Amino acid sequence: MYVIDFVVDEIRNGHYRQLYHPEQLISGKEDAANNYARGHYTIGKEIVDSVMDRMRKMADQCTGLQGFLIFHSFGGGTGSGFGALLMECLSVDYGKKSKLEFSVYPAPQVSTAVVEPYNSILTTHTTLEHSDCSFMVDNEAIFDICKRNLGVERPSYTNLNRLIAQIVSSITASLRFDGALNVDLTEFQTNLVPYPRIHFPLVTYAPIISAEKAYHEQLSVPEITNACFEPANQMVKCDPRRGKYMACCLLYRGDVVPKDVNAAIASIKTRRNIEFVDWCPTGFKVGINYQPPTVVPGGDQAKVQRAVCMLSNTTAIAEAWSRLDHKFDLMYAKRAFVHWYVGEGMEEGEFSEAREDMAALEKDYEEVGADSGDACEDE
Repeated sequence: MYVIDFVVDEIRNGHYRQLYHPEQLISGKEDAANNYARGHYTIGKEIVDSVMDRMRKMADQCTGLQGFLIFHSFGGGTGSGFGALLMECLSVDYGKKSKLEFSVYPAPQVSTAVVEPYNSILTTHTTLEHSDCSFMVDNEAIFDICKRNLGVERPSYTNLNRLIAQIVSSITASLRFDGALNVDLTEFQTNLVPYPRIHFPLVTYAPIISAEKAYHEQLSVPEITNACFEPANQMVKCDPRRGKYMACCLLYRGDVVPKDVNAAIASIKTRRNIEFVDWCPTGFKVGINYQPPTVVPGGDQAKVQRAVCMLSNTTAIAEAWSRLDHKFDLMYAKRAFVHWYVGEGMEEGEFSEAREDMAALEKDYEEVGADSGDACEDE
């Protein structure tokens, strides 16, 4: 769902228009102007009823609705403001159903809007209690992967989106195809989210190989598993070596058998310095799906026999939050740009409320990463 026409027109007139029913493509008349308050309170309010009505019609056609996948960016006005409003409405109408987010997080060095930190922190605060699990990606991390692994000198949004699509495809493959160990939506939450607020897994995918340089010899299960623990293959810029793992989910696709997976994991446990929190066993949740990854014909990614997507809940992701909080603080100390938000019906108190919630989230990550012994000493 988009608030403006020209974005959705690309889908209406694009190569894949036959995948979408025209009634399910909804657009408004105005832009949210990179303003969370505009997307949430003014423009968003005008369109949300028709969006929920279409959602209801689709949900009514489902025989076993598991939940919703929400794709949005944190930095823009529509993605942050309307995305948060939509999730609030879904919680009211479909309280017991899972809501999984795929969120484009602001890149550390590259910015598409000056007010990204405001929008990101406001939307995270609003959606924290409504989202069950949020898979974050940042454009800079994916941009670097496209340049390094695919040899694309100037990656476009199409290049970035195709890479994100592989992740989404891996996460949802078990809902769509048969496999030795399939994982449904509720299993993700059960295995990845130890506490309701700690629901931001780090996503890694391998192999990412250029179509031009496709290996004649396909990569083995141990090789692709090892690649998942390389920071260069992560979809968010942070260093997992500085954090501790709480949970790890490995989703394999294609020509993979449980014996090879068990051997690869055993090897990683002995060779790798992967630190788990002391209150959680060093367990890996594994999913195996027989359907190999599919690539867009004529695209830049090579077709491979097997691939893996790793979802790991690690305290290292807190690094991304602290980076964002710092940028927010620099602007908010001067109350820069705040009038644009207040002018759209938002109260200034929401800024400090959201920032306090983010400070609490950082503290939550710090506490779950502390050793049980440390916690006892503090008491």
